[in-house]
Amino acid sequence: MRVNKGSAEAAMVARVPAIDRLRGLAIVAMVAYHFCFDLRYFGVTQWDFYRDPFWLHARTAILSSFLLIAGVSLVLANRHIDDRRFWRHVGTIGACAVAVSAASYAVFPQSWIWFGVLHAIAISIVLVRPLVSHPRLALAVGALAIVVGNLFSHPAFDNRMLGWIGFMTAKPRTEDYVPLIPWTGVMLLGIALGHGLLRARFRPVIVAENLPRWMDWLGRHSLAVYMVHQPLLLGALFVMFGH
Repeated sequence: MRVNKGSAEAAMVARVPAIDRLRGLAIVAMVAYHFCFDLRYFGVTQWDFYRDPFWLHARTAILSSFLLIAGVSLVLANRHIDDRRFWRHVGTIGACAVAVSAASYAVFPQSWIWFGVLHAIAISIVLVRPLVSHPRLALAVGALAIVVGNLFSHPAFDNRMLGWIGFMTAKPRTEDYVPLIPWTGVMLLGIALGHGLLRARFRPVIVAENLPRWMDWLGRHSLAVYMVHQPLLLGALFVMFGH
């Protein structure tokens, strides 16, 4: 397995090309999904992103891949990231989440994003941090969160004050909804996966290093790509099709 720079100790903390490229692949899938969504928004297609099983499963797969990789990345960073860098990272994601909410309100005022993927990631990485060094407990808690989140719902959570936790009886009217339960559970599974990959020296995913090098760049700048891709896509499609 190749690791960017360094000794055996660096191998435990440095960036892993296979993980960066898998994250880059997830970015490509996300951009493709959003491009298709935008085509529907401009009336070019009639795809149903809210009820068609294909699009629902595609969203679930893409979102799960990001959260799993986020969990793996927490394991990789755990040995060298200090509190200051950690909270700066959380603050950056949180600020981007606020920006997404504001932008979505401008474009989709009736269905703006009040708790989407960035909101969930910013809070989840804080919640799961105490379990980063405890893979078995992370696995158990993560599996429980996923099961409970998919089996339990209650009308008391059908509002924005509590709906961000999860347990809503129906998906709210919003363009992106990623409640903590069950999705924080997926990040916890990523922590358990990260420890397993460390023990295996990342051999199970080494094939990802065969992906194009530019995916490595996407993986290392995933937040920036996330923030700019939709304005670029929407701007290009507006020029082409108007609205």
